[in-house]
Amino acid sequence: MKKKTILLLTLLLAAFWAGRAQDTLRMMQYNLMYYTNNSGVSDCNATTNNLDQKDANLRTIFEYVMPDVFCVNEIGSNVTYADRILDNVINTNGRDYYRHGPLTNYSGGYIANMIFYDSRKLTLHSNTFITTSYRDINGYTMYYNSPDLAGGDTVFITFWVAHLKAGNYDDNIAARLVQTQRLMNRIATSGAPGNYVLSGDLNLYGAEEPSYQELINYSNSLYRFYDPIDREGHWNNNSMFADIHTQSTHSSSTDCFSSGGMDDRFDLILVSPYIFYGSQNVQVLPETYHALGQDGNRFNGSIISPQNNLIPNNVAQALYNQSDHLPVIAEFAIDATVGIAERTNDFLCKVVNPVRDNLDIYLHGIQPDQYTIEILSIDGKCLATYRKTLSEGGQRLSLPFPFQPGMYLLRLSNSKHQEQISKLVK
Repeated sequence: MKKKTILLLTLLLAAFWAGRAQDTLRMMQYNLMYYTNNSGVSDCNATTNNLDQKDANLRTIFEYVMPDVFCVNEIGSNVTYADRILDNVINTNGRDYYRHGPLTNYSGGYIANMIFYDSRKLTLHSNTFITTSYRDINGYTMYYNSPDLAGGDTVFITFWVAHLKAGNYDDNIAARLVQTQRLMNRIATSGAPGNYVLSGDLNLYGAEEPSYQELINYSNSLYRFYDPIDREGHWNNNSMFADIHTQSTHSSSTDCFSSGGMDDRFDLILVSPYIFYGSQNVQVLPETYHALGQDGNRFNGSIISPQNNLIPNNVAQALYNQSDHLPVIAEFAIDATVGIAERTNDFLCKVVNPVRDNLDIYLHGIQPDQYTIEILSIDGKCLATYRKTLSEGGQRLSLPFPFQPGMYLLRLSNSKHQEQISKLVK
């Protein structure tokens, strides 16, 4: 009877995979470096930071990436600057379907955040903001234009865009913590946990910073953020992280550009547990996460020196001339024909495919529990069983996988007999 049950589950799962329609959203996060006529910086003016030239550079970058969602920092705090980018950069060369969100500047200052999006794929549902001592943190809730939208089926995603306080002094670090505390408190009190993305110039020097820890180790584990590429460490001036550094594109001081070369990971995209595990029809694809033009050979150098062979020369030059930051890119898989899945399990699970000699599993439980992990052949035969007692929160398991190349199934269950079945490919 048990084998028949497993075989039935296998057939149902295979039908689910075959009938599942997916789309992909590409996101780009970029600090535009004072896209304004009022930068407040004496050596960053209409001559050294000319907006016509920035438009040309940004158009080159945008058309090379063609993101569906484009989140930016350091845009002028008047909506005319967002309109200018839309009209002069994005909705050009036959495009007329991008939109931008509302602009807020309740915290004051001359620069703000903004989101641009492809209206063929997404619709803005609502927006909110959090005031801080320095800049607003903006939240934009979108829904996906699903083929089943008329029937009420869609997927919601909230994109939070932040530009945290810069600097490496104690008061700067403390200010960043206050900003992230306000963000996490807002998210945790705004409703049920779900699909959230946080992106921006977070000005973090390392994962040990209190503000980063506030994001990834928030007291309620269902509202924590995950780093899609799992690259925690002290990023500043550390060659071990040369392949993910995002600032500075210039090795020497030039007008309003910061100097020092590529030695900081200031710009990040973080995701909620539900997007990391893909449990509400949106899943980040970690292999797509990268800083544009970052080939790992830039440590303390510029984006164009040594010669950059990863991207076309005109794109590298545009990155060099546009900003002292690199844009960060990530893609998200969306189930196009199903609505929001209700969470019926007390855990979230994600497996790393393809599997090699070890099976890596990311598991997030809302409470301590005992888990049974079974590896099954495609015909339902149990090949291996593991039992693990795990604490609350997210953790990574690495289990031996000494099986021949092929397709397998993973069945994971907890003490309440809640289970999830996933496909494994070796």
